[in-house]
Amino acid sequence: MKRELQIFLTAIMFFTRIPCPKWVNHEPEFLTKSSKYFSLVGIIVGAIGALVYYAATYVFSTEIAIALSMVSTIYATGAFHEDGFADVCDGLGGGWTKEKILLIMKDSRLGTYGAAGLGLILVIKFLALTDMPIHLIPLIIISGHSLSRFIATTLIYTHPYVRDTEDSKAKPAAKSMSLGMLASSAFFGILPLLFFKTWWVFLTIIPCYLAKMYLAAKFKKWLGGQTGDCAGAVQQFSEVIFYLSILALWKFI
Repeated sequence: MKRELQIFLTAIMFFTRIPCPKWVNHEPEFLTKSSKYFSLVGIIVGAIGALVYYAATYVFSTEIAIALSMVSTIYATGAFHEDGFADVCDGLGGGWTKEKILLIMKDSRLGTYGAAGLGLILVIKFLALTDMPIHLIPLIIISGHSLSRFIATTLIYTHPYVRDTEDSKAKPAAKSMSLGMLASSAFFGILPLLFFKTWWVFLTIIPCYLAKMYLAAKFKKWLGGQTGDCAGAVQQFSEVIFYLSILALWKFI
């Protein structure tokens, strides 16, 4: 039990900026297994965003409440996944070889492709959430964060880690995943969907996974596998696809 608690807290410490006890560290043994709690971390981050949204609606408009909710989740994660998405945009946009792409992705500076991609995906996320039924927005936020993180863990499971540098903090968490760890991530990733009072919400898993397959094909072609930034890009992309899928299904079903 104590071991699992340490693995879970390692996931909290690695994937968010939520304070953890001092005895929790980046020990590779626990960091490698922390990905199985990636979706549970998504529930926690989504719950933070949902609570901020709910509280803000008592003072501000729905649009401002959603914006503040997005700010809170970005702050809670230290823009961890947004940074990965921007790095992938810069790498695939400006690099033509595996070595060049990986070098660009490791650069801490934000390029044109990254700025444009990150700005657009945040705008789409905001506009999609403003179109949701107001009473369901908190649950949709939680579900989007949990399901997208499960989709990201499937990339870790299906594609090998390709960055060679041993100093990468993300390597232990992104280099391997067992079927049992994937099942644990799936449980927490899909769990919030059970609270919707309709069966068709589970159909959103299909376009989210197709979005992952699209990005994974690009990663396979240009990199031969994935990195931590790639997993972050899949999380951001599939989260937006989830919101758009909800809107599309509401219209046609």
